[in-house]
Amino acid sequence: MSPGLKYAQPSTLIGRTDVNSVTNWNAPLVWEGTFDPVVMDNIYKRENPRIAVLVLAVGKYTQFLKGFLETGEKYFFVGFRVTYYIFTDNKENVPKIPLTQGRNISIHDVPSANRWQDVVLSKMKWAKLALETWLHREADYLFMMDVDSVFRGHVGAEALSRLVGTLHRGYYRTTKREDFPYERRPESQAYIPPTEGDYYYTAAVWGGLLDDMYRLVKHCDEKSQEDAKIGVEAAWQEESHLNKYFLYNKPTKVLSPEYLWSDYEGSIPADIRVVRIAQLVKNYQEVRPNGGN
Repeated sequence: MSPGLKYAQPSTLIGRTDVNSVTNWNAPLVWEGTFDPVVMDNIYKRENPRIAVLVLAVGKYTQFLKGFLETGEKYFFVGFRVTYYIFTDNKENVPKIPLTQGRNISIHDVPSANRWQDVVLSKMKWAKLALETWLHREADYLFMMDVDSVFRGHVGAEALSRLVGTLHRGYYRTTKREDFPYERRPESQAYIPPTEGDYYYTAAVWGGLLDDMYRLVKHCDEKSQEDAKIGVEAAWQEESHLNKYFLYNKPTKVLSPEYLWSDYEGSIPADIRVVRIAQLVKNYQEVRPNGGN
């Protein structure tokens, strides 16, 4: 854990004046201090929803599974029914983690990859296939997450909605649309003009109800395939397509960067009162099949 990293604690004051807690289309923007976690969890526990988490652990990324799963059991939807769906090319490297009642691990084979870009682009394809074939029978909500991260604090029912995006930590204070790292080449299906945009979302944490998630992953998978047919790859792969989709299909809830900060960051700004999920420091040259390229 990085020095000075904050843990999430139950909110006592429901209201913030230092941040926007609603989007310009009136969707909640979730920060510490804008909700009561006990009340929120208790409301949704009456519905007893099934929460699915889908992660890709391909190649050397299986080394991050232990930390992801162990901290998930400590902080992620505690008291809810949760299944971790692990898509991997190394089943034998999936650790055996003790799980509490109502929580499961489901392992699925995927092929290895020669490029990390192919791994991230395949997220939409595997999620689409899972939703079409069996996942619709096993879950109510689906979260797509990066396995090279750990939970640092409470993540619960405040994150549930039809369609949920998470603000990218590097751009949540960006005020000019042209400064967002959207795909700017018109030939790509992920293209967003410099005059358009709301936020820049990370592709490392997002989710929603299954029907809404299926429409999203199907659209993004099809658009990335259209790009591939003309030899184009979006600037930030699936993240570029995700941002294009969210621009024209607004999330019904947006999570603050508390829900994906980074151990790479030095000091934590004052508006980030807690870190709920943190991306781990790693040597990309060692863990990626094609290094950092």
